[in-house]
Amino acid sequence: MISPFGPEIWLVGGPSITAAAGFHYPTRMVLIRLNESDLFVWSPIALTDGLRRDLSALGTVRYLVAPNTLHHMYLQDWIASFPETTAFAAPGLAAKRADIAFAGELTDTPDPAWAHHMDQVVIAGNAITTEVVFFHRPSGTVLFTDLLQQLPKDWYSGWRAIVARLDLMTGREPAVPRKFRMAFRDKAALRQSVRKIKSWRPRALVMAHGMPVTQNAPDVLDRAFAWVPASK
Repeated sequence: MISPFGPEIWLVGGPSITAAAGFHYPTRMVLIRLNESDLFVWSPIALTDGLRRDLSALGTVRYLVAPNTLHHMYLQDWIASFPETTAFAAPGLAAKRADIAFAGELTDTPDPAWAHHMDQVVIAGNAITTEVVFFHRPSGTVLFTDLLQQLPKDWYSGWRAIVARLDLMTGREPAVPRKFRMAFRDKAALRQSVRKIKSWRPRALVMAHGMPVTQNAPDVLDRAFAWVPASK
């Protein structure tokens, strides 16, 4: 179901997806309309006939964005269904998905197609994934893929529930899971990226794996990244 979230931005929930060791995650996609018709699709979810019909009421799917090296499973389906679209990859994903002809690699500089509407920053130096965080100016929304998560406390059961709790995946508010914290090799680069995200002073946070934050977003960000070392 496509749900309005702000001016020219919509959220779409998708089916759960199973990752390593049987951990399953909810999925979320974001649609942003850049002008009267062009749609920017962030982290495409499973494409169904119903979703395809609903999209036609909003505009033309023009840009597909894989915001990190883990969120790419459904890209080929979207490219096949919308041949007029252009796909962009987070750094490192093109080598992983040689079967996809990406138009370009995401950097700290927004593509001219969406630069008027959005800003972005690459969170590099993580051994698990490289993630590009986006900021939609009209709605004041920051988009996180995996670096912020908050799943319901009862989302997992048994030993997976224990692991998720210890990893900070099921806490009281969004957090950077411990596995991602430990995987950062360049804390100075991370600190610089986080500084840029905070400078946006967002009104809302949207995550692929967690409920959106619509209150006190800057404070939530401060707490989520309080573990990042201060500059010396």
